[in-house]
Amino acid sequence: MKSKFEMIVIALALIVTAGVVMAADVPPPWAYGFVGPVPSGTPQAPVPGPAAPQPDTSLKSLPGSSSQFTRAQISNRYGPADWYPGDHPQMPPVVAKGKEPQVWACSLCHYPNGKGRPENAGVSGLPNSYFIQTMKDFQADNRKTSDPRKANTNVMTNIAKGMSDDEIKAAAEYFGSMKWTPWIKVVESATAPKTRPAGGMFLMEGTEKEPLGARIIETPDDAEGTEILRNPRSGFTAYVPVGSLKKGEALVKTGAGKTVQCGVCHGADLRGMGPVPPLAGRSPSYLVRQMFDMKQGNRKGQWTELMKPVVANLSDDDMLNIAAYSTSMMP
Repeated sequence: MKSKFEMIVIALALIVTAGVVMAADVPPPWAYGFVGPVPSGTPQAPVPGPAAPQPDTSLKSLPGSSSQFTRAQISNRYGPADWYPGDHPQMPPVVAKGKEPQVWACSLCHYPNGKGRPENAGVSGLPNSYFIQTMKDFQADNRKTSDPRKANTNVMTNIAKGMSDDEIKAAAEYFGSMKWTPWIKVVESATAPKTRPAGGMFLMEGTEKEPLGARIIETPDDAEGTEILRNPRSGFTAYVPVGSLKKGEALVKTGAGKTVQCGVCHGADLRGMGPVPPLAGRSPSYLVRQMFDMKQGNRKGQWTELMKPVVANLSDDDMLNIAAYSTSMMP
């Protein structure tokens, strides 16, 4: 007898709308960390080479940490700074130090607590099976970006291909052992702080504001603490358009005639169900990127086939509204 979850999966697979043609949409640049659309003929971003040495050799500190690190130590791809070792379980070697020359330490980009930043993914609290399948999708070249300027998608593919099955399993179990806790504050507003793009994030510059328009601006609460010091205790604020939460709630809970209720697979509270990942409280930039990449056929893999009919009829605004509401929900 089939389980309830298996029946849901089969039902979703039958929801494909006949005659739907995917448009060659332009990626929403804000979701990928850019301020303008992709210039015509832009080549795929290469995998970055070795990090350039940091000239600043002064020791840096963070409140509540007894450690001090230089900038080079903080950004070391094979053993980055761990400011608060008491905040998390003991990291397996692949998370703490990676494996030269191909595998960067998971904790560099995703932080030791797995919460990550808008330019990558929050990986703590994910089901082990989903984490492992995602890494296998990267290994199989099934995870591409719709914006060729976004280099870290290629970085993850390169890292995944250098990891053994045991290392992937160890990382999945480590990050899966930690619950996702509030990390991103959602603010509905007609304006947002003026920001500049930097490495896939938007960093505030002074106190000036600008119209938000049809964007989500996800910015660190402490620009220096996040960009330079990689403070794993410093979170983010996501500025979303006025009315987006209500519109997103309608799409998530009813489908609004365009899609399937997200709770069918992700749970009524969007906290995940079985191998299906949680959405509540996660980065809205990341969520929009994934929906857009799936719609365009750039993200593939075992579970993506079930998401294709879900995102097929969603506009960029729909994706924005779904992400804004999902992020506003308590994890």
